[in-house]
Amino acid sequence: MSAHAMTPSVNLTGHFLIAMPAMADKNFARTLTLVCEHNEQGALGVIVNRPIDMSLEDLFERIDMSLESPRFQGQPVYFGGPVQTDRGFVLHRPVGDWQSSIDVGNGLALTSSRDVLQSLGHDGEPDDVLVTLGYAGWQAGQIEWELAQNAWLTVRADPEIIFGLPPEERLIAAMQLLGVNFASLSDVAGHA
Repeated sequence: MSAHAMTPSVNLTGHFLIAMPAMADKNFARTLTLVCEHNEQGALGVIVNRPIDMSLEDLFERIDMSLESPRFQGQPVYFGGPVQTDRGFVLHRPVGDWQSSIDVGNGLALTSSRDVLQSLGHDGEPDDVLVTLGYAGWQAGQIEWELAQNAWLTVRADPEIIFGLPPEERLIAAMQLLGVNFASLSDVAGHA
């Protein structure tokens, strides 16, 4: 992994960032973050394992839209990160064709335009969604620096972890992709 961190040209788009146990920033402690865009200007991602006390139904009510699909009504909204926490972002598959989307790769997209919510409310599409308030952002070179400081482990994202597992199992499942056990990391760091 340190070889990755030293390569400035590494592109983490479509990768998970697994917060190391020593992560001091409480916004990111014990989080699993999907990097949705990473280029020379910086990086943008959403935390995928931190549901907040709000359902999609609540969110739709708050923005004056109807959510007709019962499949999504009880689904939680997530804390996506500390940037623009008043804005909604929809991580979804299939990618589709929306006004403002980032193609994350691996059949995933992150959309911030209202049209995806309207489709979700009326047609129950896209099939799989994770809705966040806010996102995580890094300035140019910041994510590379944090990797060099061992703040994160990285692994190519598996959409099944996001859409097929409950939020509390996602971090551990992502670690298992690397063959790493969170408990053993905690021991190494000396504190969880």
